[in-house]
Amino acid sequence: MDRRELADFLRRSRERLRPHEVGLPTGPRRRTPGLRREEVTQLAGISTDYLMRLEQARGPQPSTQVLTALARALRLTEDERDHLHVLAGHRPPAGRLAGNHVRPGLLYLLDQLTATPAQILTDLGDLLAQNALAQALFGTICSVRRHDCGQDHNIVWRWFNDPAVPEAYPAEERDEHGHRLVADLRAAVARRGDDADAAALVKRLSASSEEFAALWELHEVAVPRHSRMRVLHPAIGPIVLDCEILLTPSEDQRLFIFTAPPGTQDLDQLELLRVVGSEQF
Repeated sequence: MDRRELADFLRRSRERLRPHEVGLPTGPRRRTPGLRREEVTQLAGISTDYLMRLEQARGPQPSTQVLTALARALRLTEDERDHLHVLAGHRPPAGRLAGNHVRPGLLYLLDQLTATPAQILTDLGDLLAQNALAQALFGTICSVRRHDCGQDHNIVWRWFNDPAVPEAYPAEERDEHGHRLVADLRAAVARRGDDADAAALVKRLSASSEEFAALWELHEVAVPRHSRMRVLHPAIGPIVLDCEILLTPSEDQRLFIFTAPPGTQDLDQLELLRVVGSEQF
């Protein structure tokens, strides 16, 4: 909890708000810029003394319920609400998720990446889009835009339910890859909170795969940001790739960019893959 910053943010948020914006009369003798403390506490349902101590950086840590009430009373935006929670030492509440809709600008960027494989996935592992080179590298995974493909578009589901998918990776690395997938999913499920899609995916995975259920019980957590991987491609042979992961602000969509390490023969293999395309895959 950052008491000084929290106090300053609460005070300035109160001073920015005008009485008419919350349905209060302005009055002819108002000397306080914005709202009075008493007006904020009336709207939030807390005591004036409590708010005064918070604004003087000497109050106790407010609960998430108090923060929610203050954010509503002060008409804070979603970003301001999250900032308020962070200053008070709490995790921000779950915000709006982008879902399966990919912004046109992100799709345009994906189309421009012609020299390197790239994919857009959700934090739960649903493949939303990929460029031609990623399709040539990893194969075609049913798009979420189709409603008849079940869980085929989810990379976690495919890993634990389609034996052909792990075979595209070296045998000695498959166990570690499975651990990473489950640890990432565990973090995403916790980050989403009470999310029906996340809960349903975990339930289906646990019922369909004993290996997944065992890994899930370990409660390992790891959010990938970059990694190095080896793929056993049937047309070009083994290839080593570095993976960089870019997150959207809500962290529920990710852009994966796969590049060959500089100065290696994997660069030539990637170029060969671009020439060969997906015909032989």
